[in-house]
Amino acid sequence: MNLHEYQSKEILSKYGVAIQRGFVANNVDEAVAAAGKLKEMTGNEGWVVKAQVHAGGRGKGGGVKFSPNIDKLKENAGNILGMMLVTPQTSAEGKLVNSVLVAEDVYYPGETETKEFYVSILLDRAQGKNTVVYSTEGGMDIEHVAEVTPHLIHKEIIDPALGLQGFQARKIAFNLGLEGNAFKEFTKFITSLYNAYVGIDASLFEINPVLKTSDNKIIAVDAKVTLDDNSLFRHKDLAELRDKREEDPMDVEAGEAGLNFVKLDGNVACMVNGAGLAMATMDMIKLSGGNPANFLDVGGTADAQRVKTAFDIILEDKNVEAILINIFGGIVRCDRVAQGVVDAYKEIGQFPVPLIVRLQGTNAEEAKKLIDEAGLPIHSAITLEEAAAKVKEVIGA
Repeated sequence: MNLHEYQSKEILSKYGVAIQRGFVANNVDEAVAAAGKLKEMTGNEGWVVKAQVHAGGRGKGGGVKFSPNIDKLKENAGNILGMMLVTPQTSAEGKLVNSVLVAEDVYYPGETETKEFYVSILLDRAQGKNTVVYSTEGGMDIEHVAEVTPHLIHKEIIDPALGLQGFQARKIAFNLGLEGNAFKEFTKFITSLYNAYVGIDASLFEINPVLKTSDNKIIAVDAKVTLDDNSLFRHKDLAELRDKREEDPMDVEAGEAGLNFVKLDGNVACMVNGAGLAMATMDMIKLSGGNPANFLDVGGTADAQRVKTAFDIILEDKNVEAILINIFGGIVRCDRVAQGVVDAYKEIGQFPVPLIVRLQGTNAEEAKKLIDEAGLPIHSAITLEEAAAKVKEVIGA
């Protein structure tokens, strides 16, 4: 689960991580009020208005604007709120900006001794250990840095049983070229950051940039936090931070129905039970000349209502030209799935695209008979090869 920048910074602050302070605003009046609060706190004018969407590269799309005075702040907040923000990490349509973060200006006028760093924490799955990835080239796309100057990307492997050790924090600060008070501040910063990562069961922290100010303070200017969905039962307060407006409506609907669904860009939808079978089915669709339109795992309970919900979600995608159901009846009985398909088909009515059904396993023969005798225009298949041939036939590949 992704969090907005303002939510991420609130969490980091609770763990003692120094952040660029700010307040979220949903309209221009709230933005002005937020600017007033910051002026009382800092004694300075000058604010940064940041679009709050789940995507990187906001500045490149016009979603981050500096406001030297209150009039400019009103203008920037008014322009950003409600805009469709297009970044390298969004679709061509972009994302609707529902709120902005009004943040203090931490780049002091005339400052020449500042430095931006990149820091992230994530799991290295190959080693089964947490990893701090960091670079002196903060404020840039880390992918570009890794491609052009890979020697500037450093990694520190952390044993989760031991946590971040003092010598490791000092090593990171040393490799970033820090010294004196900035060195001490950074070791505190990275230690608090790691404690926050572990404390909230995150799967990713990305701070870009981490700023060293001219007076040697270390501040998180931006913050991207991704939570491990599997741990949310331990963090009810964090689960409430979910912003469904930032997610694909089809993904939200599928999640609420208990379906494992991922939308893709193809033309053949698939409904399966089990992740391994789903991957094999998508490969089969590709080999038959089509492209998978989704990953949809109905799990072990494929009753009529569950199947109908899956159909409803699939048919929301206008690019779908055919639907392939590929079920292996191990725990679930094939005849039960078949009955669910028939009932759902009758409830939905005329299908706008061809439907191919392959059922193998427990009561597979009964299932095929049930579908064949239903009198519905459903293509029934026995083998994977036969299912692939029917897919190829119906999409004209």
